[in-house]
Amino acid sequence: MAKEAVFTMKLEPELRDAFMAAAEAADRPASQIVREFMRDFVEQDREYVEFLRRKVEKARKSIEAGRGRPDEEVRADFARRRAEWERRARERDA
Repeated sequence: MAKEAVFTMKLEPELRDAFMAAAEAADRPASQIVREFMRDFVEQDREYVEFLRRKVEKARKSIEAGRGRPDEEVRADFARRRAEWERRARERDA
């Protein structure tokens, strides 16, 4: 792949120095490592977006099938759980 674009960024001198030293210790060009970081990030982002898409689709199908719960019911359930956890914590610490 042709490398024709230039990427400039600002960072702390200490971070740059530590990164350059680590790249040198690994006997690898810093630019190659940064390209790998960028590729990994892009791939992880794609995977995460696909994960979210599948999760939302599953939730929509669940709601359409009548398996959803109203927000008020969920909040009340968690408020009860939170109160119980807090009560147990107070008893444990007493």
